[in-house]
Amino acid sequence: QVQLVESGGGLVQAGGSLRLSCAASGSIFSIGAMGWYRQAPGKQRDLVAIITSGGTTNYADSVKGRFTISRDNAKNTVYLQMNSLRPEDTAVYYCNADIISPVSRRPMNYWGKGTLVTVSS
Repeated sequence: QVQLVESGGGLVQAGGSLRLSCAASGSIFSIGAMGWYRQAPGKQRDLVAIITSGGTTNYADSVKGRFTISRDNAKNTVYLQMNSLRPEDTAVYYCNADIISPVSRRPMNYWGKGTLVTVSS
């Protein structure tokens, strides 16, 4: 059983910063790509940022230069540092990861339950 647990969401004023964390726990052999997605009310879930096991990153155009994704492989944790937040960044942020089971040695994709980020104008 694998769990992804996000933390760090909350209410912040425009121009402020938040740091999200997502810790993976359970039956884990290794973790491949880890990422953050977000879903605003009435909209689809979109990719925000992703980081490979080797540290290669990719960002949505809307967050480039403002958000930074990083990971601590020893802690099975991925972070999202969000700076210069805008009201349009308001959404539920979801963690996603490809996790390889020690039994099957096959990757499975997992989602966290999400953490709400609200940016006031």
